[in-house]
Amino acid sequence: MKSSGPIRAPGGTDPTTSTLPVVVSARSGNSGLGRQFSLWLLVLASLATVTACDTFTDAATRLAYDIEAGAGRLGNETGARYSIRHHTPSKAEECVGPYTVQLDKVGALIIWCKDETGRTVSSHSTTYHARFVDTPKTYILDKPASAILTIEIERRNGRAVVVDAR
Repeated sequence: MKSSGPIRAPGGTDPTTSTLPVVVSARSGNSGLGRQFSLWLLVLASLATVTACDTFTDAATRLAYDIEAGAGRLGNETGARYSIRHHTPSKAEECVGPYTVQLDKVGALIIWCKDETGRTVSSHSTTYHARFVDTPKTYILDKPASAILTIEIERRNGRAVVVDAR
C-alpha cells in the first residue's frame, strides 16, 4: 500500500508533535517476518500466562482450588459425600514446616506457615472457596509439617457443605 503523505491523527494534527494518542496500523508489503514474530510473541505471552497461574498463587488459593475441584466431584444428590485431600506443601519450598489452617464460618480460609520453632513465617488467605462450599462452623487445625489436610464435604439443599476437617 502506498502512502499518500504523512500520517495524521484525528483532527489533522501531526502525530510527531501531538500529545494525543495515535494508533498506526502496520502497512502491507513484506510482512511475513512481522507476522511470524507476532505469532511467536503471542505464543510466548500465552505460555507465560499459563505458567504464571501457579507462580502467583499462594497456599490458601491452591487449597481453595482443591476445594473447588472437590465440590465439582461431589455427587448432585442430597447426602452425597466427598473427601478432599490437600497435600502441604502444595508448592516446593512453600509452607514446608508445621502450619495452621482456619476454615471460617464467615467464608475466610487462612493458612499460617510456621518454622520448626512454631513461629509464623507467612500467612495466606482467600475467600475464593466460599463460592463452592458453605462452612457452617469454624475449623482451626494445627498440622505438623507435610501432614495431609482432609476436608469432608456433603451435599445439602443443593450446596456443598464442609462437615468435617482434620
